[in-house]
Amino acid sequence: MASHNLRDAFVDEIKDLYSAEKQLTKALPKLAKAATNDELREAFESHLEETEGHVSRLEQVFELLDEKPRAKHCAGIAGIIEEGGDTLQQDAEDAVMDACLIAAGQRAEHYEMAAYGTVVAWSEALGLNDVAAILKQTLAEEKAADKKLSMLAESGINQAATADESEEMDEDEEEGSARSSGSAAPMERSASARSASSGAGGNGRSTRQRGGRR
Repeated sequence: MASHNLRDAFVDEIKDLYSAEKQLTKALPKLAKAATNDELREAFESHLEETEGHVSRLEQVFELLDEKPRAKHCAGIAGIIEEGGDTLQQDAEDAVMDACLIAAGQRAEHYEMAAYGTVVAWSEALGLNDVAAILKQTLAEEKAADKKLSMLAESGINQAATADESEEMDEDEEEGSARSSGSAAPMERSASARSASSGAGGNGRSTRQRGGRR
C-alpha cells in the first residue's frame, strides 16, 4: 500500500475546501438577510457570487488533477457556520448584530485564507502551476472580502454598536438618578418634619415654663 504523500494530502485539502465552499453558499444568504446595514448586506451578497465561482474553480482543479469532484466534510467551516447561526439567534440592536455578523464572516474568511494559502504553496511545490494560478485567484478574493468587512466595521458599524451601548448606559444612569432623587425627597421631608416638631416642642416647653413661673 502506497504511503500518503504530499499529492494525496493536497487532494484531501481540495476536497475539504470543496465542502467548505459549498457549505458557505448556504450560509452566506442567511448572513445577508440578517444584516441591517445596506453595504454589509451587499458585501455578503457579492461574496456569495464569488463563493459560487470558487466552487466552479475547484471543479476545474479536480479536472486538472484527473480527480472526480468530491467533497470531504469540512468540520472546521461547519463549526464556524454553527457559531454564526448562534449569532443570528441573539436579541441585539441592529448595529450590534451587524458587528457580530462581520465577526462571523471574518472567521470564515480567515479559515479559508489559511486553507487556500496552504494549497497554493503545495501546488507550487508539486509543480502544478496551472492549478496554483487558479487557487491564487480565489485566495485573492478571500483576502479582498476580509478587507471589505474590516473596512465596513471600522467605517461606522463598530462605532454605531458602541453608541447603542452608551445610550443604554446613559438610560441606566438616568434611572438610577431618578430613583436616588425619589428616595431623597421623603428623607428631606422627614428631616424637615422632625425639625419643625422639635421647634414646636421647644416653644411648648418654654411657654409652660414661663407659665409656671407666673
